[in-house]
Amino acid sequence: MSEETNPATNSGDVPPDHLSVNPRNSAFDAEVLGRGVGIKFKGRVRTDIEEYSISEGWVRVQAGKTTDRKGQPLTIKLNGPVEAWFEDLGENPPVAKKS
Repeated sequence: MSEETNPATNSGDVPPDHLSVNPRNSAFDAEVLGRGVGIKFKGRVRTDIEEYSISEGWVRVQAGKTTDRKGQPLTIKLNGPVEAWFEDLGENPPVAKKS
C-alpha cells in the first residue's frame, strides 16, 4: 500500500493505491471518485487519467479518440512516479505516494 506524507493522518484521508474511472474495472470505486481525486504524474498535475497504480508507478490515459470494438476508449500505460490526494480536503491534503 502507499505511504502518506504525514504518518499521523488517518488512512481514510488518502486515496487507494489503485483506482480506475471505468465501472467495468475491479479497481473502480464510485464513493472514492465522488470525493474528487487529484493526480500528479511525473511532477505535473493531470486531469486525463483513466486509471493509476501508485505502488507500481503507472497511469493509463486515453489514446486520442480511438475506441475498441465494444466502444470503450483505448488507453496507453505510462510509467513514472504517481501521487494522489483527495481534492475535498482543501489545501495541503495528505498525499499518497510511493516511498
